[in-house]
Amino acid sequence: MAIGDPYASLAELKARLSIVDTEDDDALNGALAAASRGVNQFCQRQFNKSTTASDRQFAATTSTLLLVDDFHTTTDLVIDGDPYDSGTHTLEPLGGIVDGEPGWPYWRIRGADFSGVVEVTAQWGWAEVPESITEATLMTAIEIFKMKDSPFGVQGNAEMGLIRIRENHRVSQILAPYRRRAVAVA
Repeated sequence: MAIGDPYASLAELKARLSIVDTEDDDALNGALAAASRGVNQFCQRQFNKSTTASDRQFAATTSTLLLVDDFHTTTDLVIDGDPYDSGTHTLEPLGGIVDGEPGWPYWRIRGADFSGVVEVTAQWGWAEVPESITEATLMTAIEIFKMKDSPFGVQGNAEMGLIRIRENHRVSQILAPYRRRAVAVA
């Protein structure tokens, strides 16, 4: 999947909804795109990957720490004009492992003498979209698609009355481990 692609396929969403025709494909694709962008905004990161390197600029957090966007490989990695050297810079999380789970991208670079704005060239994003991200995207896309039946976020019937549709707490729980936290620097 390229940067910007939905985190789940139309076929996966249609299977979840037991839809076999193509009548709602445009609306379903729109729901997938909106759900994927919502995941990006909630988590403050992009889960697809780029297979070509591009440069981005980042403000140095401290003289020894640079927080950057996620990147999935050291291939084509250039830090402030110099090709990546494991003897000079340490990439974190170490080994791409967070809380015992492998497959995480790098997003911290430790080294010496970072100051001001530092240019980093990398292949951005994650090597693979985590299954949890695909699941949360499908759950959210289903809700978005079904909102057409809930004008103004209200749904109900004569027997049950009206209820207000709220944010899905389960989706927030699934996404919580992937959410980037703001870092305060003193």
